[in-house]
Amino acid sequence: MGEKQKGRASILFKEPPVITAAASVVGKKEGEGPLGTCFDQVEMDSMLGKKTWEEAESELQTRAARMALKKSGLKKEDIRYYFGGDLLAQLIATSFGAMNLEFPLFGIYGACSTMGEAMGLGAMTVEGGFADHVMVAASSHFASAEKQFRFPLEYGNQRPYSATWTVTGCGNVILSKGSAAGKEAGTWKKDGGPLAKIAGITTGKIVDMNQKDSMNMGAAMAMAALDTILANFRDLGVDGTWYDKIITGDLGQVGKRLLLDYLLAAGHDIRERYMDCGIEIFDEETQDTHAGGSGCGCSASVLCGYVLPNIKAGKWKRVLFLPTGALLSTVSFNEGRSIPGIAHGVILEGI
Repeated sequence: MGEKQKGRASILFKEPPVITAAASVVGKKEGEGPLGTCFDQVEMDSMLGKKTWEEAESELQTRAARMALKKSGLKKEDIRYYFGGDLLAQLIATSFGAMNLEFPLFGIYGACSTMGEAMGLGAMTVEGGFADHVMVAASSHFASAEKQFRFPLEYGNQRPYSATWTVTGCGNVILSKGSAAGKEAGTWKKDGGPLAKIAGITTGKIVDMNQKDSMNMGAAMAMAALDTILANFRDLGVDGTWYDKIITGDLGQVGKRLLLDYLLAAGHDIRERYMDCGIEIFDEETQDTHAGGSGCGCSASVLCGYVLPNIKAGKWKRVLFLPTGALLSTVSFNEGRSIPGIAHGVILEGI
C-alpha cells in the first residue's frame, strides 16, 4: 500500500492541494435564511432570466464559475479540468452550464454528495501532478429537482415534515497545487493566500437501508454518513475530537437525529462539534422548509459561503466536510426499488 493510502477508503496527501478561491450563487429563499449575507450573490429571480428551470440552474453554474475565476486571479487557460455535477438526468445543468466555459469536463454524479466526490477527484488530480489548477462545482435548483423527482410545482402537493427543500444554489472552488510548487504556479495570492488545504479524503461506499420513502431523504442518507465517518476514524486512527467540526451535507433534522444516535451507540459523541448544511441554510422557525435544505447546491454553497471563510479566519483548524447523497432515481423508485445513500468525506485544514 502506498504511503498516501490509509486504511480501506482514505488518503492523506503528501502535498495537500489548496483551495485558491470559492464562489457561491444562491436563490432568494436561501438569501433570506440565516446564512444569506455569507453568499457572494443572491439572485432574486428564480429563473435567472432564462426560459426554463433547467436553463436557470445552468446559469447558476456559469455565474459561480466566472466569479471564482475572477476571485482567483487566474486566467481561463490556467484551469485544466472542470469537475462538475448536478441532480438532473444526463447532468444537463452541468453540461449546458459548463459549455461556454470551454474547460475540459468531468461530469460527476453522486446525488447530493457530488461536491465531496468532485473535490476528492479534483484533489487527487492536482496532487498527482496531472493539473496545476482545477475547478470544482455542484448545483441544484428547487424547481428543476421537484419537476424531475417528485411532482410538477403546478400539482400543488403537500409535503410531509420529513421532506427537505432543495436549495437553489451553486458552489464553486478552484483547487491548486500547494507548498512551493503552488507558489511557482501562482497559487499564493497577495491577499493572504488560499482559503484552506485539502489534507485528505475518505471515499464513501453505497449503503442501502431499504428506505423507500422519497420524501424522507435524511433517513436514506444517515447510515451512509455514519459508515463514512466510522471509516474515516478507523483509517486514520482518530476519533471525533481530531476535528473542530464535522459537517454533513443535507441530512436535515431527521437524518441528524439518526446519525448522532447511531454514532453515540458506536461510542462517538460528536454532538458538540456537529453541523449540517441543510439545517443551517434555512430558518426552521420562519421558513417553511420542514426538515431543512437539500440538493447538490446545499453543501456546495454553504462550503463556499460559510465553511471556508471560517477556516480561513482560524475559527476552525480542521474540518471533516461530508456531503451526503440519496441515490434516488425515478426509474428505480417507480420499479419498487429502495433509495441507497452515499457520503464522501473531505478533510479541510487551515493554512
